[in-house]
Amino acid sequence: MANLKARPAAEQGHVHHITPQTAGWTYVGFDLHKLPNVGDVARGGGDDREVCIVLISGRANVTVDGQDFLVGGRMSPFEGPGYSVYAPAGANWRIEALTPLEVAICSAPGVRGARPPRVIGPADVEKLTRGTGTNTRYPTNILPETAAADSLLVVEVITPGGHTSSYPPHRHDEDDLPRQSFLEETYYHRFSRPQGFGFQRVFTDDRSLDETMLIEDGDVVMVPKGYHPVAAVAGYDIYYLNVMAGPKRTWKFYNAPEHEWMLG
Repeated sequence: MANLKARPAAEQGHVHHITPQTAGWTYVGFDLHKLPNVGDVARGGGDDREVCIVLISGRANVTVDGQDFLVGGRMSPFEGPGYSVYAPAGANWRIEALTPLEVAICSAPGVRGARPPRVIGPADVEKLTRGTGTNTRYPTNILPETAAADSLLVVEVITPGGHTSSYPPHRHDEDDLPRQSFLEETYYHRFSRPQGFGFQRVFTDDRSLDETMLIEDGDVVMVPKGYHPVAAVAGYDIYYLNVMAGPKRTWKFYNAPEHEWMLG
């Protein structure tokens, strides 16, 4: 297994490029582009992977197999739900920046031509509140299992400063439905102020994997297995974008039993 944390490769351009090969796993891919100038372009597709293009901030013209989608609105991921575009496997896509743009490319195995491309706008997502007290956080389901896709599950979460998230610790690393599903996962982290930081731990019951990481603005954490809680330090809210995929497209997780008491 590769290093579980990836720092941004550059300040602009193709900032992250995580593939199943580089991550040492099977399903999830994640790319991040920062396009600072109007007219800057990112492109890809044409393979056997479906894609969810998530506009972290900015506006863009997203073209999928010749079909144009003018999308965007929020200029920060902390401003509320944004826009995404779903592109099926086999489709070629092109993203042209209409403002300074930060855009994530979430990918997983797909069936070519299984469904048409579509926009996922603020009115199409599910906004939730999870937890209580300092375990409160605010997920937005962009591509949940109830929405049409082949493999991808995509969600973004705001965790206020001083709060925990993905907590109590849970895992989804066994293909044992209906009890638990096997899903690889990436976390792309942004902070409400660029100097912010937090912590994420990835660990298994037997501690054969047990890594605690400092997370800073722009980091990606890869979760191949195990529990993976997040802690935001006081003063700095965390936004993270989760991409999950596995052999079956459902999210069934198992809580660490020693911490499950806090659910009441």
